Amino acid sequence: MSAQEQDTLKTFDPTFAHTVYFWFKHPDSQKDGQLFEASLQRFMANSKYAKTKYVGKPPKAVRDVVDDTFTYCLIVTFESAEAQQKYQDEPAHLAFVDECKDLWEKVIVYDSKGLQP
Repeated sequence: MSAQEQDTLKTFDPTFAHTVYFWFKHPDSQKDGQLFEASLQRFMANSKYAKTKYVGKPPKAVRDVVDDTFTYCLIVTFESAEAQQKYQDEPAHLAFVDECKDLWEKVIVYDSKGLQP
Protein backbone atom coordinates (compact mmCIF):
# COMPACT_ATOMS: atom_id res chain seq x y z
CA MET A 1 0.00 0.00 0.00
CA SER A 2 1.38 3.38 -0.97
CA ALA A 3 1.84 6.26 1.46
CA GLN A 4 -0.95 8.13 -0.34
CA GLU A 5 -3.34 5.20 0.14
CA GLN A 6 -2.40 5.02 3.82
CA ASP A 7 -3.07 8.76 4.21
CA THR A 8 -6.47 8.29 2.56
CA LEU A 9 -7.34 5.61 5.11
CA LYS A 10 -6.48 8.02 7.93
CA THR A 11 -8.62 10.89 6.63
CA PHE A 12 -12.10 10.95 8.12
CA ASP A 13 -14.68 12.26 5.66
CA PRO A 14 -17.42 13.87 7.79
CA THR A 15 -20.08 13.94 5.04
CA PHE A 16 -21.71 10.55 5.76
CA ALA A 17 -20.61 7.97 8.34
CA HIS A 18 -21.81 4.35 8.42
CA THR A 19 -21.06 2.67 11.76
CA VAL A 20 -21.74 -1.05 12.13
CA TYR A 21 -21.53 -3.11 15.33
CA PHE A 22 -21.35 -6.90 15.10
CA TRP A 23 -22.11 -9.37 17.88
CA PHE A 24 -20.82 -12.84 17.03
CA LYS A 25 -22.54 -16.10 17.91
CA HIS A 26 -19.16 -17.31 19.18
CA PRO A 27 -17.22 -14.16 20.12
CA ASP A 28 -14.25 -16.08 21.54
CA SER A 29 -13.72 -18.19 18.40
CA GLN A 30 -10.34 -17.38 16.84
CA LYS A 31 -11.38 -19.18 13.66
CA ASP A 32 -14.48 -16.99 13.29
CA GLY A 33 -12.42 -13.86 13.97
CA GLN A 34 -9.82 -14.80 11.37
CA LEU A 35 -12.49 -15.54 8.77
CA PHE A 36 -14.29 -12.27 9.48
CA GLU A 37 -11.11 -10.17 9.40
CA ALA A 38 -9.88 -11.74 6.14
CA SER A 39 -13.26 -11.25 4.47
CA LEU A 40 -13.52 -7.69 5.77
CA GLN A 41 -10.03 -6.83 4.51
CA ARG A 42 -10.95 -8.10 1.02
CA PHE A 43 -14.17 -6.11 1.17
CA MET A 44 -12.48 -2.87 2.22
CA ALA A 45 -9.72 -3.31 -0.37
CA ASN A 46 -12.31 -3.73 -3.13
CA SER A 47 -14.97 -1.21 -2.14
CA LYS A 48 -15.28 1.54 -4.72
CA TYR A 49 -17.25 3.85 -2.43
CA ALA A 50 -15.96 3.60 1.14
CA LYS A 51 -13.47 6.33 2.01
CA THR A 52 -12.45 6.10 5.68
CA LYS A 53 -12.15 2.43 6.63
CA TYR A 54 -11.87 1.65 10.33
CA VAL A 55 -12.24 -1.75 12.00
CA GLY A 56 -11.98 -2.18 15.75
CA LYS A 57 -12.68 -4.43 18.70
CA PRO A 58 -13.96 -3.23 22.06
CA PRO A 59 -11.51 -2.38 24.81
CA LYS A 60 -12.49 -3.50 28.29
CA ALA A 61 -14.96 -0.88 29.52
CA VAL A 62 -14.04 1.03 32.67
CA ARG A 63 -17.20 3.16 32.79
CA ASP A 64 -20.81 2.04 33.07
CA VAL A 65 -21.87 4.10 30.06
CA VAL A 66 -19.50 2.20 27.72
CA ASP A 67 -20.93 -0.83 25.90
CA ASP A 68 -18.16 -3.36 25.35
CA THR A 69 -20.41 -6.29 24.46
CA PHE A 70 -19.91 -6.14 20.67
CA THR A 71 -17.33 -8.28 18.87
CA TYR A 72 -16.28 -5.90 16.05
CA CYS A 73 -17.01 -2.36 14.94
CA LEU A 74 -16.74 -1.09 11.37
CA ILE A 75 -16.79 2.61 10.50
CA VAL A 76 -16.75 3.69 6.88
CA THR A 77 -17.38 7.14 5.48
CA PHE A 78 -18.75 8.29 2.15
CA GLU A 79 -18.78 11.45 0.09
CA SER A 80 -22.59 11.33 0.00
CA ALA A 81 -25.67 9.35 1.02
CA GLU A 82 -25.91 8.25 -2.61
CA ALA A 83 -22.40 6.77 -2.48
CA GLN A 84 -23.37 4.89 0.68
CA GLN A 85 -26.38 3.40 -1.11
CA LYS A 86 -24.18 2.29 -4.02
CA TYR A 87 -21.83 0.68 -1.47
CA GLN A 88 -24.76 -1.37 -0.13
CA ASP A 89 -25.27 -2.92 -3.57
CA GLU A 90 -21.68 -3.32 -4.73
CA PRO A 91 -20.33 -6.87 -5.25
CA ALA A 92 -17.61 -6.47 -2.58
CA HIS A 93 -20.21 -5.67 0.11
CA LEU A 94 -22.57 -8.44 -0.98
CA ALA A 95 -19.72 -11.00 -0.97
CA PHE A 96 -18.69 -9.95 2.56
CA VAL A 97 -22.24 -10.32 3.88
CA ASP A 98 -22.62 -13.71 2.20
CA GLU A 99 -19.28 -14.98 3.57
CA CYS A 100 -19.83 -13.76 7.14
CA LYS A 101 -23.58 -13.65 7.82
CA ASP A 102 -23.50 -16.96 9.71
CA LEU A 103 -20.90 -15.60 12.16
CA TRP A 104 -23.04 -12.93 13.76
CA GLU A 105 -26.16 -13.11 15.88
CA LYS A 106 -26.82 -9.37 15.88
CA VAL A 107 -25.84 -6.35 13.80
CA ILE A 108 -26.71 -2.74 14.56
CA VAL A 109 -26.06 0.07 12.09
CA TYR A 110 -25.89 3.77 12.87
CA ASP A 111 -25.76 6.11 9.88
CA SER A 112 -25.15 9.81 10.34
CA LYS A 113 -24.67 12.91 8.22
CA GLY A 114 -22.04 15.38 9.36
CA LEU A 115 -22.98 18.84 10.55
CA GLN A 116 -21.99 21.54 8.11
CA PRO A 117 -20.16 24.51 9.72
